[in-house]
Amino acid sequence: MEAVDTDGHTHHHLAINEVSLLRQTAQTAKLRVLVDGRERLAELSCDGVMVATSAGSTAYNLSAHGPILPIGANLLALTPVSAFRPRRWRGALLRHDANVDIEIIAPDRRPVSASADNQEVRSVAKVSIHEDRSQHLTMLFDPGHALDERILREQFSF
Repeated sequence: MEAVDTDGHTHHHLAINEVSLLRQTAQTAKLRVLVDGRERLAELSCDGVMVATSAGSTAYNLSAHGPILPIGANLLALTPVSAFRPRRWRGALLRHDANVDIEIIAPDRRPVSASADNQEVRSVAKVSIHEDRSQHLTMLFDPGHALDERILREQFSF
């Protein structure tokens, strides 16, 4: 995540699970969403939005009614949090190499924070999100509790 705050400072943070943008006040956030440089939503009115990886799709993303992504699916979930307008927009599945830019409309009146997992930047004006395959990560699991099996179980539990 690269976040530019309203003072013009740039912040870089890595996320394993998701990058989330959330309103900081009682005012609804108003966001402009671009994917690969092309405007997809001119104005999203919501409590927030997130870009989740498959590792993070069963956490915050799932609680916001986002899709569960199997490990190795090479997808990202773009999921709104309490979307008001467009009312029926439920999010999108994106290729893992998509570049997502989110611009905050009127950040002075409707402040938004951005978090890469647990690293938060307050009062952002713009956030750019992309996968960084140059970073290597080893995920550890207890025997018999692999994440891919957990994801499958989650999809079939009621």
